[in-house]
Parts: sequence; C-alpha cells; structure tokens
Amino acid sequence: MIERIKSWRWAILIAVLLIAGLVYSLWPEAVAVDTDTVSRGEMSVGITDDGVTRAEEMFVVSAPVTGFLSRIELEPGDTVSRGTLITRMTGRPSSPLDQRTRDEMRGALAAASAAESGASAAYEQSMRDLARAEAIFNRGFLPKAQLEAARTLVATNRSQQQQARAEVARLRSMLADPSGSGSGGPVTIRAPAPGKVLSVINESEGVIIEGTPLMTIGNPETIEVVVDLLSREAVRVRAGNSVRITQWGGPNPLIGMVERIEPFGQLRISALGIEEQRVNVIIGFETESAVQGARLGHGYQVDATIELWREEATLRVPIGSLFRGPNGEWQVFAVEDGRARVVTVKLGQINDEHAQLLDGLDESATVIINPGSTIEDGMRVAPRG
Repeated sequence: MIERIKSWRWAILIAVLLIAGLVYSLWPEAVAVDTDTVSRGEMSVGITDDGVTRAEEMFVVSAPVTGFLSRIELEPGDTVSRGTLITRMTGRPSSPLDQRTRDEMRGALAAASAAESGASAAYEQSMRDLARAEAIFNRGFLPKAQLEAARTLVATNRSQQQQARAEVARLRSMLADPSGSGSGGPVTIRAPAPGKVLSVINESEGVIIEGTPLMTIGNPETIEVVVDLLSREAVRVRAGNSVRITQWGGPNPLIGMVERIEPFGQLRISALGIEEQRVNVIIGFETESAVQGARLGHGYQVDATIELWREEATLRVPIGSLFRGPNGEWQVFAVEDGRARVVTVKLGQINDEHAQLLDGLDESATVIINPGSTIEDGMRVAPRG
C-alpha cells in the first residue's frame, strides 16, 4: 500500500494543489468597508434655525396729525438725543380754485349777503314788535300767549341772522386766498428717545395722514436675536439655554442665551407654501460676545443653534453606522475578527454626527459606516484603505 502511494505521490500532490486552487478561487473575498470606532467625548443636541437681529428697544416715529410733511433731513445712522427735531408738519393746503368755481362762489356770497340783510331787518323789526307787546302787556291789554309768541319770533330771527352771517364769513374765507396755499400752524415732531436713526420710512415732503410711520430710532449697540421656531420645537426650549450664533459674518461663533419664549404663535407660510405655527424665541448675547455682536445691525440674518442637551464625556457611535432592525430596534455592524456581526444597541440622544450609546458596544469597538445591502451577518470584511 505504501509502495502504491509512493508511486502515485506526484499525481496526488497535483490533485491536492488543483483542489486547493479551486477552493481558493471560489472562496469569497473580504468586502472592503468604511469603518469608525465607538468613542467617548463631548456631545450636544440642539435646534438650528434662521434668526434675525433687532434692537432691544426700537421706536417708530409716526405723524401725529394729518397735514403737510416737510422733508426729513436725517439719514440712517445719524445720532439723535431725546427731543431732537425730526421735522415739522403744517396744515393741509387748500385746493386752488378755478375761475368757474370762483364765479359761483361770488354769486353764492352775494346771495348770502342779501340773506344776511333780510335776516337782520327781520330781527330788528321783531325786536321793535316785542317792545310794543311788552308795553301793552304791562297795561293789561295783551294776552300772555301773544307776548311769548313775540319773544319766540325774536329768538328765531336772531338765529337766522347768525346763520346768515356765518355763511357769509365762510364764503369770504374761501375767496380770501386766491393761490390756495393757506395752511395751519406748524406741528413739530421730535425724537422720543436717544439713539440712532435705523431707517427713514417717509423722507420726502408731501401730504400724509395721521399715524403714517416716518422713521425708526433705536440703539444698534444693544442687539438681540429673534428666532421663529416651529411651535412643536419651541416647547422644548427653556429660558437659559445656551445658543451658538453662526453665519453672522465673523470667523468665530457668538455665544448667547435664551431670554424668553413668546407665549403666542403666529401663522406663517413657508417657502413651500405650507402653513406653519411659528413662535418667536428671543436670544441675548453674553458679555464677551456682545462686543462682537455690536457689529451687527438691526435686521441682520444669522443662524442660531439652541442647545437643548450636552454631556462632556459620553459614549457615542457614529450616526452613519446605525440602521433599523426587523423589529424597529437600532442595530450596527460591528467588526469582530474580520467579520461583520449584527449588534443591537440602545441609544439615548441623537444629533447630526453621533448617537449616545447606552448599551450594546464597548468603547473603541469598530463599526461599519454606511453598510450597503450586500453586507450580511458573518460576512468577511476588511477596512477600506
């Protein structure tokens, strides 16, 4: 038997080599994957949204009366003190009269003057009749009813005389200014508080109505940020939450703090045409950031991240390694001895980069990032690169 094996040893060796090569060629190669590790470090969760700066105290100066506004010479950025003269307003100019209207008014004036003369004559005659009636009544030859009728006639004629005189005065006043440029006395408009002119809303002269906004005044060095959050996000925010202000134009983020959440929501229409209930969250700058924040003006756009949760040293797993299991639980592919192993994990807080790992893996464990559909439990894998 041994002799027979020796005689066939080369054939057996060649057959073993062929079988080994075939097995090697059919053996699945390790799949190249991207990997990362479970680490311990700082982690925070927040809400990021657009914000707009505004002066903490802003005053809108409006027209106190309806009239003619003189041109406002102040420019945005000018410093004003309390009581600084902004502009003046005068009465609204009367409309010019055309020749036909003036002729009609002259005729009306002549008729009114004639009516006044007649009313005056009637009044004087009624006064004389009343004097005679009182003399006869005192001698007992006139009934009291006729005396009272005479007194009533005097009062009526006197009223008609006064009305006629008022009509004559009105028509003469309308004809007195042929240019139609008459106006009332000036009304001064002054700054209600010290600060700087933020904007001039109505600069040119002209006739405006009462309540028309003219300019805004505020202190641009005392700036706060207003972020309008969705109502379901605003309920998670508390006064005192730390805020990071980014995309404001400077190299480093500014640090602020939530001062208050307004207690009412407003209906807003999003860019996609969706109705949303938004709530204003007011953010103030911390002392060190207030100096840099003073470079911002009223109405500047920024990005604000309101921090809801933070932990300095927590176990965290890259969010790109997570996927849902058959029952909806969170799972990852951990790399153990060159093979991918499905591990169910328990998570806490989640942000855009990491998820807080509560159970399932130890620190420094290797996990597969963005596993494709070809990765299966127990498959041979190798870190790419």
